[in-house]
Amino acid sequence: MSDIETDRGRGVSERIIGRLREAMTIEKVYGEPIEQGGATIIPVASIRMAGGGGGGGGTDDQTSGSGEGGGFGAVARPVGAYVIAPGDVRWKPALDLTRLILAVNVTAVAYFFFAWRIERARAKIN
Repeated sequence: MSDIETDRGRGVSERIIGRLREAMTIEKVYGEPIEQGGATIIPVASIRMAGGGGGGGGTDDQTSGSGEGGGFGAVARPVGAYVIAPGDVRWKPALDLTRLILAVNVTAVAYFFFAWRIERARAKIN
């Protein structure tokens, strides 16, 4: 592999790492403070980010040329808010209804599956 192809591969990775660094700031986790009713509310989010890249080229007689590529992704969800009032700071967690419904459904499916397996085993014994 030539030095040019190696530099191109590093260039993609370095650009992605640079964008990750730009995106990973404290401002992305903590929202702008909101004044309401004598209290200050600071929203908080959970953020997950990932990225990658690479490059390469053909080295034998049948392939030639080079290529590079990369990608970046991020997911954010609210987790709660700090409520700051005179003489009081409280954490108010956000209710993620989708996760709650999913957890209830998974628990119910597991319960009914194991109840069915237990009944089936009892039927074989009797």
